[in-house]
Amino acid sequence: MTIKIFRGKDCVHHDVSGEHPEHPDRLYAIDDQLLSSGLDMVCQHTDAKPVKRENLALAHDPYYVDSIFQRAPKTGVIWLEQDTGMTPITLSAALYAAGAGCDAVDWVMDGENRQAFCAVRPPGHHAEYDNAMGFCLFNNIAVAARYAVKKYDLSRVAIVDFDVHHGNGTEHIIAGDQRIMMCSSFQHPFYPHSGSPVSASNILCAPLEAGANGEAFRKAVSYWFDALINYQPQLILISAGFDAHAEDHMGQLRLREDDYHWVSQQLRKVADKVCHGRIVSMLEGGYNLSALGRSVVAHIKGLHGDDTSH
Repeated sequence: MTIKIFRGKDCVHHDVSGEHPEHPDRLYAIDDQLLSSGLDMVCQHTDAKPVKRENLALAHDPYYVDSIFQRAPKTGVIWLEQDTGMTPITLSAALYAAGAGCDAVDWVMDGENRQAFCAVRPPGHHAEYDNAMGFCLFNNIAVAARYAVKKYDLSRVAIVDFDVHHGNGTEHIIAGDQRIMMCSSFQHPFYPHSGSPVSASNILCAPLEAGANGEAFRKAVSYWFDALINYQPQLILISAGFDAHAEDHMGQLRLREDDYHWVSQQLRKVADKVCHGRIVSMLEGGYNLSALGRSVVAHIKGLHGDDTSH
């Protein structure tokens, strides 16, 4: 198996409140399911390095990056906005989360037939160019995309986001950048009340009504795969949110593990055709712990090309 799991040393220590849905148990739940499924023994594992500040500036306003460093508290919790808090360890966790994406890009680009999953938090896809939002400080996937474009002189990178919430921050950062194509599915209308209509020609969206099930999801996103093949990305990045699962009360979509396995497998088939199997996936949402762990296992098996159903 050529899948490597990237982790960040402080990602499990970021904890703004026992009541907050984005909490450390999310990563423990994933690890529990990786162990019980046997995937833990067959995947490679590595610890990421913190992102370099100049790489954050590839996707964010340098003044915004400076402000996050300056506002990091010495004690207690501060709130950047109503959903996004910082403790003394949060900045380090966010730097490791973004760094994992860059490290995963390096590993995937250093060979062929390589897929990476970054089991990191805080998530990133709501973080805009100059604004924290929705549990997110830095936009991990946008940083990884711009890093890949710069370091490896890539002209076509694809981002696929299937979180229940629209990745407004990612779209905000990369809209109009023809080096990056974004495909996203999300519940609509729903937080953050964006995504449809799309803001630029390099964005493809598949808005889903509340209550939509796996069949509706598969039908809505099926056009992505031909579009991706036509675009010929040199690398595929995934914002892997699992809060569209039927057991996750953060949204009202009705996906199951089978659906995550299916979309992951389809993306692997595209990657095999156009970019030597190179995929980097980064954790976004997913708040029902059991469903999250099971869905990540299905996702990783799909990325590996496993044909067994779930």
